[in-house]
Amino acid sequence: MGTMARGRMQLLLSLLFISAIAVGCSAKDNQSARSNQAADNKPGSGVEAASGAAEDNVRLRMMESLTNPQRTGILKQLIAQFEQENPAIHVELISPPFDQADATIETMLATKQDLDVIEIREINVADYVNKHYVEPLDAYTAGWQDYATVQQIPLTVGSVNGKLYFLANGLYERQLYYRKDWFEKANISPPSTWEELYEAAVKLTDPAHNQYGFAFRGAKGSNGTFDAMIRTYNGQEINLTDGAFLTSGATIYSTQQAEEALTLYKNLYKDASPQESVYWGFEEHVKSFTSGQTAMLLQDSDVIQTLQSSMKPGTWATVPMPKGPSGKSLITVGAAGWGIPSASDHKAEAWKLIAFLSSPENNIKFGKAYGLVPIHTTAAADPFFTIGPYKTLIDMTNDPDTYLYYQTPIKYPGNNEWSKVSTALEQEMLLGKATVQQTLANWDAYWKEQQRLMQGK
Repeated sequence: MGTMARGRMQLLLSLLFISAIAVGCSAKDNQSARSNQAADNKPGSGVEAASGAAEDNVRLRMMESLTNPQRTGILKQLIAQFEQENPAIHVELISPPFDQADATIETMLATKQDLDVIEIREINVADYVNKHYVEPLDAYTAGWQDYATVQQIPLTVGSVNGKLYFLANGLYERQLYYRKDWFEKANISPPSTWEELYEAAVKLTDPAHNQYGFAFRGAKGSNGTFDAMIRTYNGQEINLTDGAFLTSGATIYSTQQAEEALTLYKNLYKDASPQESVYWGFEEHVKSFTSGQTAMLLQDSDVIQTLQSSMKPGTWATVPMPKGPSGKSLITVGAAGWGIPSASDHKAEAWKLIAFLSSPENNIKFGKAYGLVPIHTTAAADPFFTIGPYKTLIDMTNDPDTYLYYQTPIKYPGNNEWSKVSTALEQEMLLGKATVQQTLANWDAYWKEQQRLMQGK
């Protein structure tokens, strides 16, 4: 199926899902609280920012984006607890299929349908703000007693132009997972740099026994690796507030350091990865690690539970993201979280639900159950996150001088297409149809055009 056909099919499925949601749903309760009204609630929840009293029997419609059965079950448990503590508020959780969720949410926002709490992602928050779909949360967080322990990174990820539009429910941070038993048998230390990673991967590769050093991912999502390498090799020259560009204004793909990084990336595939991995996505490259085919895996923290359930204890461990020649590593985080649609008639009650879900107790509970890094600094004192595979993530967060956090270029119109565009060009390079230099030139041209579009030239 072609790209346009897939797009039309996705839109059709989203519209059908929206129609199904609408069937049987009653009209909004016109007596329920408006956006300038606040629910009766405990001191410190932040809804004191609004005035007035909430009406009884409010129905909140909440839609998640990163849907899967395990995660939905965790949310339902937390919502049931919220409803028990707030009997006048009923929450209807809507869980679209994952591959339709974002399109469904955007369509409902565009048509001002009945939604009160939505899951927003770092990849679409700027677009939602530009289209005036979502409400700033700053007036609510100003009176929220738990705001003081929220880390800076989730606040940065959820903000656009200095205003907070979603409160993350957890952070998707990347680290290196490695086969501890393989490394010990080969008497190799776990790598701390990209060059060391390549050298270790080559040493651990034995094609005759279907054993390879690296769980390569050449298909969808591959830019998570080659972009990380290119940024890290550019080091402190990166514009940390605009991650596709250097402080000079040039793109990150225009430098000699970018050529060194992409050459190493190509060699990592050629010398230490299964040849078919040029076509691997998320599931394939994770499975190659859990099945014992590959020795190293770069992934977010949500794979930890998969590894724990499918691998023997003591056979694997984690280390921080590799550093580049400058001794720095450029890192970012993925995040999704809760926001309030501008068209909601129940903003105060919606915030009350968000504050409940985002409390240190419930946010940490959600993180433990689903394998995410919590947003509160108090998680650093919890043994669950200070011992074992999560410790590496906390260590990186606590060392901002070495692990430099950058913001992804979400404000550019072509950012959402970057993964698809860059992967197609990357695969051509890996298959010998383009050189490293030609690939970088194409990527450089892409982002120069994005820059031109933003500047209106």
